[in-house]
Amino acid sequence: MESTTAILSAQALSIGYRTGHHGVKQIHHNLSFALHRGELTCLLGANGSGKSTLLRTLAAAQPPLAGTITLEGRDLSTLSERELSRLIGVVLTDKTQTGGLTVYEMVSLGRQPHTGFFGRLDRHDRQVVDEAIEAAGIAHKADTYMAQLSDGEKQKAMIAKVLAQECPLVILDEPTAFLDAVSRIETMTLLHRIATTQHKAILLSTHDIEQALVLADRLWLLRKGQGLCSGVTEDLILNGDLDTLFDRRDICFDRAHGSYYPSVQWEKEIVVEASDETLLHWTVNALNRNSYGCRIAPDEDTSSLPRLTVSDAHTLTLRTAAGVQPFTTFDALIEGLKKQD
Repeated sequence: MESTTAILSAQALSIGYRTGHHGVKQIHHNLSFALHRGELTCLLGANGSGKSTLLRTLAAAQPPLAGTITLEGRDLSTLSERELSRLIGVVLTDKTQTGGLTVYEMVSLGRQPHTGFFGRLDRHDRQVVDEAIEAAGIAHKADTYMAQLSDGEKQKAMIAKVLAQECPLVILDEPTAFLDAVSRIETMTLLHRIATTQHKAILLSTHDIEQALVLADRLWLLRKGQGLCSGVTEDLILNGDLDTLFDRRDICFDRAHGSYYPSVQWEKEIVVEASDETLLHWTVNALNRNSYGCRIAPDEDTSSLPRLTVSDAHTLTLRTAAGVQPFTTFDALIEGLKKQD
């Protein structure tokens, strides 16, 4: 990967909010990090870990309690609203009341930092709007009212609006929160493509961890009371940093498949053999769900345990003290195991 330029950096940052006249609620302190051009960074953490507070602080929507944030080489706190609007584009989770606008009109609002509130769009502005709509993959809906769009299409329109703003930094708060599986994948893929092709720094918070692990160039892991851990996605996965993202003993991270799953509370044991890794994974998944702990590497201590051999999806052979039973589906296997209990 080519070296990237940090557009935003923070040093000894403390975040939180003020309570009453003089009270302060500090959520995190002494945070240091950077955002890089050309990269998609995903902010992950449990509810209550401070993700939204951090995003609002970086977007200059609320001041830090201590420390400094530098944007394009300048202290964030010294920038005017107009300067900020040309440098930072923000997409919030809240559903906006924009149903009476067409997609083109909505995206055109992104030009306000350059034209003023009552400014007219000139030829250059219209070209920027057209390119933003095209880049977001929603050109075929340009004349459609926002109220007529699906949630996924509305999100693309809001992303196009930010692109029309021509900001080097884009911050999104859970952009896939209301989307179905296909729209989540499309949105995350779109944001990664925009970061790469338009050389923008894109930061988003998300609970869609599997897509983040596939598409994020960097991860920010925010843990209550432990601060921020940042790095290239694969480094954090393989170093075990994802293992402790959630402070729950009943939830485990599967490094091989990039997902979280409940810890197995098994009551029985079984030896499992499979012809490939995919069959092994889904066999263990089915057995764990039915309270079986699986022995993958059998030894002399397993001779008394039942043994399941999976040759393919329709050839499953269970060997027990009672004999050998063939099955042609997992449905039949699970029913057979239940009858033995």
